[in-house]
Amino acid sequence: MSRLAETAHTEQPWHIHELAPDFTVEDVWSFRTPGAGPDDFPTMLAAMQAAGGPAKQPWLVRALFAARWKLGALFGWDKPSAGVGERVVSLRDRLPGDLRDGRRGPDHDGMPLKAVYELDREAARELANKTVHTVMHLGWVQGANGDYELRMAVLVKPNGRFGRLYMAAIAPFRHLIVYPSLTRQWEQAWRDRDHTQAAGR
Repeated sequence: MSRLAETAHTEQPWHIHELAPDFTVEDVWSFRTPGAGPDDFPTMLAAMQAAGGPAKQPWLVRALFAARWKLGALFGWDKPSAGVGERVVSLRDRLPGDLRDGRRGPDHDGMPLKAVYELDREAARELANKTVHTVMHLGWVQGANGDYELRMAVLVKPNGRFGRLYMAAIAPFRHLIVYPSLTRQWEQAWRDRDHTQAAGR
């Protein structure tokens, strides 16, 4: 994994640019998927799903998430009234007809980010609470060595000054703990994809 410049996301012809022009690009990261081809994005998504979400992360990451949810419960950050469809309109409501009628991708109880759309080479999920409306965008891009790789961009719309302070406060935890752990999980998921697919047959 490596952190990339914002242009690594903005210069790609993604649909998300039209859907979320009022969001700011917070982070852009790449994940190694050796030997991947142009049609392997669905394979990667399936491997990531099989690898599990936050519950399968190391104890330190799980502890950070648990602390965040406890703080959210204490201060009311995560009430349904602060979420997608309540405090903010879902990006799904911005989708043109052809995307709205297409694949959305599955939602899971253990995954707080909910699917917006899923295409052959990009997908988006969103989450909203009292601090921020955020989008995780996944894209499939040909890397410098010719293999395709996974790119993740985090787009945010902070909820006022408090939201901006919140994003600044959690940045070190994301960059030093959460993203490196996510990298190990997702890159291992790609390496294990053949075993995972065989077990699912």
